[in-house]
Amino acid sequence: MNILIFNGSPRKRGNTDLLLTKIEEGIQRCGHKAEHINLADLAIHPCTGCGHCETEGQCVFNDDMTPLYAKINAANRIVIGSPIYFYGVTAQTKIFIDRCQVLWSKKYLLGEIKPERDYLRGYMVSVAATDGGKIFEGARLTVRYAYDAMDFTYSGELLVQGVDVKGAVAGKKDKMEEALQLGLEICQ
Repeated sequence: MNILIFNGSPRKRGNTDLLLTKIEEGIQRCGHKAEHINLADLAIHPCTGCGHCETEGQCVFNDDMTPLYAKINAANRIVIGSPIYFYGVTAQTKIFIDRCQVLWSKKYLLGEIKPERDYLRGYMVSVAATDGGKIFEGARLTVRYAYDAMDFTYSGELLVQGVDVKGAVAGKKDKMEEALQLGLEICQ
């Protein structure tokens, strides 16, 4: 099974990273490996809305996003993790998702049909400092639409509120256990 974990947090060893690492531990317990990609370490140019991908099926920018298209197309499971910044995903996550416009264009405008693979599932992991009732709604919609462009089904989420200080989620044993269980579930 080909599993990708995209970490959209700019904070190394922060709350999002800790949860994603625990998910990866669950995946490893199932005998699988996941590729952990830190989006903050990549140089991804923002989408400029030029329309090139709508006619040519590829982006005009050849940067660190370019090899990610092939990785996405080969994956069976994807996890996108991002802390909440102003009720949305981080800039690093949003640039990555915006550049998935290529995949959307291929699917909806150019009619490209991908070869069938096992059921493709996508998951979201997010943390927020506040306890607002709608804190995850914007990010959830963004990630759902990204998975649609990728031809993945949104299949689950792990959302943690009330964590702001770096590493605070490690003290929430129930959430760390949920992360481990999600890693096991992803392998099914």
